[in-house]
Amino acid sequence: MNTNLGWGQHYIWLRYHELPPHARHNTHIILNLEIPAGLTIPNCRAVLNQTIRRHETLRTTYHFDLDGDPYRVVRPPGPCPLVVLSAEKDGTAMPAEVVERLGTTEFDIAEEWPIRVVIITTEGVPRQAVVVLNHLAVDMWTVTELKREMWASCAGVVARRPTAVEPVRHRPSDLVRHEASLDPAPALAYWEKEIEAMPADGFGARRRPGPPVETLRASLVSPALLGAAQRIAARHRVWPSQVHLAAYTALMAAYTGGPSFDHLTLTGNRESGPYSQVLTCMFSPLLMRVDVRDDPPFAELLARVADRFEQARQHAYVPYDAVVELLARKGTRLASEFNFIKQPTLESRARRSRITWQPAAAAYGTDTYVRVDQWQDSVVVALNAASSVMDGGAVERFLRALETTILTYDATPDGLRTSDIAALAGFAPAPPPGPWHDIRRVPEQGAVEVLAAAVGQANGLADVDPAQNYAEAGGRVLRIPRVLALLQDLGWAGVTLHQLTGVTPLSTLAGQLLQPGVRS
Repeated sequence: MNTNLGWGQHYIWLRYHELPPHARHNTHIILNLEIPAGLTIPNCRAVLNQTIRRHETLRTTYHFDLDGDPYRVVRPPGPCPLVVLSAEKDGTAMPAEVVERLGTTEFDIAEEWPIRVVIITTEGVPRQAVVVLNHLAVDMWTVTELKREMWASCAGVVARRPTAVEPVRHRPSDLVRHEASLDPAPALAYWEKEIEAMPADGFGARRRPGPPVETLRASLVSPALLGAAQRIAARHRVWPSQVHLAAYTALMAAYTGGPSFDHLTLTGNRESGPYSQVLTCMFSPLLMRVDVRDDPPFAELLARVADRFEQARQHAYVPYDAVVELLARKGTRLASEFNFIKQPTLESRARRSRITWQPAAAAYGTDTYVRVDQWQDSVVVALNAASSVMDGGAVERFLRALETTILTYDATPDGLRTSDIAALAGFAPAPPPGPWHDIRRVPEQGAVEVLAAAVGQANGLADVDPAQNYAEAGGRVLRIPRVLALLQDLGWAGVTLHQLTGVTPLSTLAGQLLQPGVRS
């Protein structure tokens, strides 16, 4: 059975194709589950296979043709992809090695089911299961429901009694048909108005000439942040995620010098509607605009964040790609993303705060991406930043200042203003604008025509104006992976998905393409 993607899958579809293969595991959801005593390996297989049979999202693959939108294919039920490993040193691969490999290897979304399971045994008895899930198939609500259902099934097996499992009322394919009947125009009108008030480039005062050389990546592990954010959230009756979002907003506004900092954050869409219980990926982007020009106290900033989040959430149920196309047609660059994820099964065992640097990677995605993970015993804040807008010193100051802001407000809730948060960060002043050197490459012979032709073929367009950006020229964002595949088939490379979602004219992007057979 073939159907379109659900609206909540559009972001992850694009995110998957935006990331380089070595980084795609960042979209995986990994669960570490204790196996109830009394279960055998055949019992575990039976529970997993039953779960696969009940839920089509766990046996779905994802595809695109060269002349249509991306689509999903529901495969017939079959055995769950499962690896059984012994914790003893018996000459076979150790569990940690296999779990690391399965957890960091990208899913072949066109061939592979979006689930991998490792069962670890001791003396032949299953003790632990590690489940790796592709985010295209599930969100955190789905994960919670799957865990609840599998635990109930396991308990029934141990007790040797039938398990009462509620029937599956709606499937992802039912949700897709429902979404096809909805009119997103009213919500998109709200986003269009928001976009019109945004600056063309949120990092304009900080951006250095030329394309980013690399993406800097660092993370802060902080045990103290966990309790502090939860106490503040309880005091103000907001979510812990909004405490982190307020600190993030203040710090980014201080760094960029803007009256606000406009960015993308993410939310679920399960509050209402006839298909809110469908097991699939069902979340959407929110464009957040919070004004800080009057230097509000942190308590007021937090109230504004909560209010703006709620306003945006009420208009969030739209296809993500339509919002991206609006941004491009309005000439606005999406500068930053913020994501908050609860990971209650993970723990750091850290006793104090520490910053860890990962090797820099080739530049990809938005200028900055901040992910806050709430673990069992700590909070982990990861920041990816394009070198064109942040250097290493600014990345470290941001991470330290986010922690200091929340800890300071938790200990002394009176008097902390947005300007104080800027002082805590100690960001160096933005350098004065220097001479701008036009470093655009002159396109290789035929590159402009090849790019325009690929855009036209992938989108069914008879005529593509290279002087326009991809969206202005009529390109659909969901079809960008098809454009890149067409270029690759012709031997051209160098343009990224994120570049095509932006405001740069196609004739300029063609300068990034390499001549067939040439790699540099």
